[in-house]
Amino acid sequence: MSATSDLGTTQRIVVVGGGMVAHRFTEAMRARDEAGTYAVTVLAEEPRRPYDRVALTSYFTGRHPEDLELGDRGLWEDPLVTLRRDARVTEIDREAKTVTDKDGQTYGYDHLVMATGSYAWAPPLEGAGLPGVFVYRTIDDVAALRIYVEQRAKEEGRPVRGAVIGGGLLGLEAAGALQELGATSTVIQSGDRLMNLQVDPGGGAALRRLVENLGVKVMVNTATKAIKANKTGRVGRLLFADGAEQLVDVVVFATGVRPRDELGQQAGLEMGARGGIVVDDTCLTADPSISAIGEVACIQGACIGLIAPGNTMAEIAVDRLLGGASQYPGADTAAKLKLLGVDVASFGDAHATTPGALELVYADPVAGVYKKLVLTDDARTLLGGVLVGDASAYSSLRPMVGSELGGDPAGWLLPEGAIERPNVDLPDAANVCSCNNVTAGTVRAAVTEHACTDIASVKACTKAGTSCGSCLPLVKKLVGAELEKSGIEISNALCEHFEFSRAQLFDAIQVSDLRTFSAIIDRFGTGRGCDVCKPTVASVLSSLHNEHVLSQDRAALQDTNDRVMANMQKDGTYSVVPRVPGGEILPEHLILIGQIAKDYDLYTKITGGQRIDMFGARLEQLPQIWRRLVDAGMESGQAYGKSLRTVKSCVGSSWCRYGVQDSTTMAIALELRYRGLRSPHKFKMGVSGCARECAEARGKDIGVIATDNGWNLYVGGNGGFTPVHAQLLAEDIDDATVFKLIDRYVMLYIRTADRLQRTAPWQQEYEGGLDAIRAVIVDDSLGICADLDAHMDRHVDTYEDEWKAVLGDPERLQQFSSFINAPDQPDSTLAYVPERGQRRPATAEERRSSPVLIAPTTLEVRS
Repeated sequence: MSATSDLGTTQRIVVVGGGMVAHRFTEAMRARDEAGTYAVTVLAEEPRRPYDRVALTSYFTGRHPEDLELGDRGLWEDPLVTLRRDARVTEIDREAKTVTDKDGQTYGYDHLVMATGSYAWAPPLEGAGLPGVFVYRTIDDVAALRIYVEQRAKEEGRPVRGAVIGGGLLGLEAAGALQELGATSTVIQSGDRLMNLQVDPGGGAALRRLVENLGVKVMVNTATKAIKANKTGRVGRLLFADGAEQLVDVVVFATGVRPRDELGQQAGLEMGARGGIVVDDTCLTADPSISAIGEVACIQGACIGLIAPGNTMAEIAVDRLLGGASQYPGADTAAKLKLLGVDVASFGDAHATTPGALELVYADPVAGVYKKLVLTDDARTLLGGVLVGDASAYSSLRPMVGSELGGDPAGWLLPEGAIERPNVDLPDAANVCSCNNVTAGTVRAAVTEHACTDIASVKACTKAGTSCGSCLPLVKKLVGAELEKSGIEISNALCEHFEFSRAQLFDAIQVSDLRTFSAIIDRFGTGRGCDVCKPTVASVLSSLHNEHVLSQDRAALQDTNDRVMANMQKDGTYSVVPRVPGGEILPEHLILIGQIAKDYDLYTKITGGQRIDMFGARLEQLPQIWRRLVDAGMESGQAYGKSLRTVKSCVGSSWCRYGVQDSTTMAIALELRYRGLRSPHKFKMGVSGCARECAEARGKDIGVIATDNGWNLYVGGNGGFTPVHAQLLAEDIDDATVFKLIDRYVMLYIRTADRLQRTAPWQQEYEGGLDAIRAVIVDDSLGICADLDAHMDRHVDTYEDEWKAVLGDPERLQQFSSFINAPDQPDSTLAYVPERGQRRPATAEERRSSPVLIAPTTLEVRS
């Protein structure tokens, strides 16, 4: 937003602190201060722009610090906004209304906003200052941890032994970080369970089982007495209060945070009993020229260490400065997280402290699921809840705290389809997006008063779903319902060039037997197409005819990844992922992958789907790499396609003492059957050899789990941003039935799903849900099973490896050239020059050395 006011008369706001809450305050002020009344100067202690501290662990999965930056960089180019980095404030002079930074520079203010946040607290243990002891709070903290772990691993020639002291949210994040770095990890908790502030004993027990199944050792009721050095003077072992010891190489403290209130104390501001700068419900201190927001603020007697209340405080402070009268409504301490790949959520009165409260509990230790609802004594009104292992109901339940659930509350706990889930309209006052304090009424008003007709416009108008995103399914449901009430027709058109939905266009192309985009758009559409309809039509044609993605005019329809049959990375190079069916790989193939990676200086990583990814290949190198893989009998893993990705499996009965079926052989058969099958979105499978579920099959689009009598088949599960557990389709079926039902399920999905719709939302939105799908593919209620079977048979019979087909086609090979005058090699006289902040791609060696930056299921009611 450009400012039109006279800067000479603009009042000065100084924000001390450059974290997430400081960013929210600045963003909200510039969005609402249309008159340009205030100029905002942000004094950040760290040498970088505000970043998403909640996503710190992703730093270990390859994200660069810049990728964590919050919001639009254009905010810092606003003439009424100034960001000073590496400018730690050392003094506040309330009388002169100035602050001074570490370099002696002074800034005057008309209003001061304290947003200094908190620091990671470490207990005063013996040895807490030894090399190898870390906290987990900032990018610098995690960068230092990474350097140390990688250096120790190199020196020791073995995995580093890591320990995390503290079993709360931060502790489990730190344990995940150690695992990402290749270290072993032990979480040491002085209390009786993990995440004791968020979950009850039952949830803690379920969480511990899930975490331990992921290879993290958990010790509860364990007090650490001292950290002892080894012969080199670095961390060597832990001593516990009971006299036990444990060898360790690195220790991470995750024992809580304390408010950064030292500046407030120095300035004579009132402090809370447990620290923090005391503020009223408008976030104002006793000094009318100073506000405090976020973790440093002691509001309603407490400092709150969550981002959602901090964002609320930032908005309230802005509102008051602009003449509003909003007040702090109390802390929403609800939290939904995915820690170590495990879903955990709690909300409301999670510990049932309300007099007369009832606890409705569902537990399935085999599936790793624990769910609890806390209700009033008449079992009608929701007070809170705990969800572990499956938090898919969180976005719907949290806004209903204080409201009647309607119908049988067990519907919210039992697996979907077990009993009917109550359908309740949320009151307007219900908080839908806690991160941004957006109510159901605000979302509805975006449709009725601001003419928003899709999710993108509602997000832009209300900010709902723009932070963690967990509320988006609920926001989408509210928007759809409001559009329907308003009589606004919801278009299912694929894009402006086709009035058909994807499913309708699929049927039209199938019936007309058209095979080129030009013929299809001439017959059913208008114009020349776009980046929405072109790849969609290409996918439909591939699904129907199983012809090469580059055949006829299809190369021009594909996005970059499908066009070059490799995934483009952020530095402009590509990754190569050969297929490894079921995770089973020959020694000579492992050797070949390693040799190729060395020859082309590629970065290698084992993926979550049991394959090996090679990063950093240039465009002209792709055919050279493919040829070596194809000659050795390997083929494209199609990691780039909207198609089958992987079939993950455990070792099953071949090796495992618990296995009851040969899961590896089943996984290989499934992957070879469905490889190359184009679909509306990517889909994944998993096969577990017993009920211990080591392949995590219920987190996949299609999961097969062994039983003593055959296989149980689960469908419609998805990982990712909004995880959903797969639902049971059939029990104790034989191999042939597994293939038949998956054939039909996948083909029905391909024919009827929307563009880029995963199986989970498709299954939920399919009219009649899973019961209707079961009727179609098991009972043949629509009489189409023979057609579905024949379609899949055609795919299996006509499959060809896409890499091999390109290598045998000189014309297609011509597109794999970076420069027309150098078809096979890069031009040696040409230099790549970074511009506009672009970073030079690091070599593999630089990346390696870079310092930077079984009990039965239960349902019970407890009173």
